[in-house]
Amino acid sequence: MSSRIPLAYNPKVLELFKNPKNLGKMEDADVEALVGSRACGDMIAIYLKIDDSTQTISDAKFESYGCAANIAASSIITEMIKGESLETAWKIDWRGISDELGGLPAVKFHCGVLAVGALRRAIRNYFEGKELPSWLPEKLTPDERHALEEEKLMEVLTKKVERMEARIAKEEEEEEEEEEEEEEEEKEEKPESREEKAIPM
Repeated sequence: MSSRIPLAYNPKVLELFKNPKNLGKMEDADVEALVGSRACGDMIAIYLKIDDSTQTISDAKFESYGCAANIAASSIITEMIKGESLETAWKIDWRGISDELGGLPAVKFHCGVLAVGALRRAIRNYFEGKELPSWLPEKLTPDERHALEEEKLMEVLTKKVERMEARIAKEEEEEEEEEEEEEEEEKEEKPESREEKAIPM
């Protein structure tokens, strides 16, 4: 019998988990951001289409890897920001996401934080190389730092996996070379043994 206690997700979270809105990659996105770590269980990519003249979000989509709360939070935040100005979208926090979802289990608040971090990273990316508006903090917010820490962790884990794969590939290559050398040695030894047998006694 399992000792795990199932989380009490409300119907709205479950509905967005089963039928998420705005799911999928936006090929013509003006800006995007990827945060989280698949190795740690949650990852979000947010894509935004922005009207430069009004700095409003005309469309938003997401891709998500993770639990029901992660997918629901990603889905609801893309719904909340459509048609909104970048400033209004920036002000959304994880509590607002939780409220829109009808509440999240306490152990899943970080999913809302990650979704906000993804959105804010995308908005900050939009202003890269441009003059920052007065409402955009120069320093990273806690949500952004959390998302950045997850992103750095993902990079570290990816590099470790790449090094491990490279080491395994090298070991396999060395083993194949050793096997080939052994086969060559066996081939060279066999003719000699046949000649020895042919010598009359």
